[in-house]
Amino acid sequence: MTQIQRALSFCVAVASAILVEGARAQIRVNPTGVSVNAMSATTVFLTFGGLQNHTAVEALWCGELVPAVAPDRGSRCDPATLYGRLPLRVDQSGVSGTNALTDLMSIPASIARRAYQDAQLGKRGTFFYVRQFRRSTDGSHEFVAVTCRLTGGGANVPFALTNVELAFASALPVEYVQSGNAPSAVVARITYNGSGRLRGRWEVVMPGEDQPTPFDLLTEASIPAEGRATQKRYAQLERFNVLLPPGHTFALAGPDPAQLPTKADGSYFLLLRIEATDDRAGDSNLEAVGAGKGVVHNGGVAGFSMPTLRYVVGVGARSAGDAGDALRGIWPREGEAVRPDSLLVRWTGMVSDFSRVEFETVTGNVLFAAIVRAGQSFYWVPPIVGATAAGRPIRWRVSAVNAKGATMKRGRWNTFHIGAAGGNS
Repeated sequence: MTQIQRALSFCVAVASAILVEGARAQIRVNPTGVSVNAMSATTVFLTFGGLQNHTAVEALWCGELVPAVAPDRGSRCDPATLYGRLPLRVDQSGVSGTNALTDLMSIPASIARRAYQDAQLGKRGTFFYVRQFRRSTDGSHEFVAVTCRLTGGGANVPFALTNVELAFASALPVEYVQSGNAPSAVVARITYNGSGRLRGRWEVVMPGEDQPTPFDLLTEASIPAEGRATQKRYAQLERFNVLLPPGHTFALAGPDPAQLPTKADGSYFLLLRIEATDDRAGDSNLEAVGAGKGVVHNGGVAGFSMPTLRYVVGVGARSAGDAGDALRGIWPREGEAVRPDSLLVRWTGMVSDFSRVEFETVTGNVLFAAIVRAGQSFYWVPPIVGATAAGRPIRWRVSAVNAKGATMKRGRWNTFHIGAAGGNS
């Protein structure tokens, strides 16, 4: 081999090494493009592969891209078309797989509407999510873009939960029950994008057990595949598996109240656990980005932890949020006839802020309601109540309410009627 041939071979080897290094260092993302709701929030699970000493810096949304200036790589956001930045408080990115990073692209409704307004002005109906990575070895940056296509939020949008609220049928934020008595029914009001199977289970945290962390309360599809089996589990009450069509909201019935444990005194926490399901629009292909093998299913992704619902069993289980002893009407006595000119109701039980006294017919027609200051446990009922009842039996109850008007605890209904016999004292 001549000197020229050796020199040429050396140059070819160097060039090949440079090309291999460049290809190895290229960061890729999957999916590369997604459909998003033009009028509401959207959450998408992303996998970035090919990281080599890279650290995620920030994420931006914008309408147009411009080439990065060397030594930086990729396409970055055009500053003139910047829509917004992913807030650090909702940044759920984390190291995963083989030289990979998983990320939840939680697009606020305000960003989607901004892009929609631009589309109305004649611009194209797409915008971009750009993740910026910094390489520690030389300080250079690499920008990786995901294309977001505006749609109506139907079946082609990844199946994602955008809001979840848990509530008792009583509308109380915390229910207090005696041992052996069941709390009221529970409902989960869910706002979502796309369509797919909502699959999961109801669990309960018993008194004395460690509380779940925000990580434990994430939906299974919101965390990397290798971390999904590490979420803490609690006693299972009931499972659910329902198909949600393209829409916007769904009311998921909670477990049978009779299944909720109430034998031991203390605080119980009801948990809504959402499992990952197959969703083609939201799947993340690990092999496509060199992050591993197979496809990660992400149906039911959410950019936030699921809420919990608390109920307290037993008189000795009250906390600072309780209003005191059980509220109970003591006068008039149940079913008693009282004179219309001296109608007084009394109750027992302390309240921290205010009491609300309600009067209805036994068929549920509202007659009157009044707010009583704390420390007062009686109320003189105005004659209008008896006049409006027109001889029908009247039921009444007292509730503890806070300074904002929220009901903290309710007493049971008591019944009386207006008559000539009997009286108040």
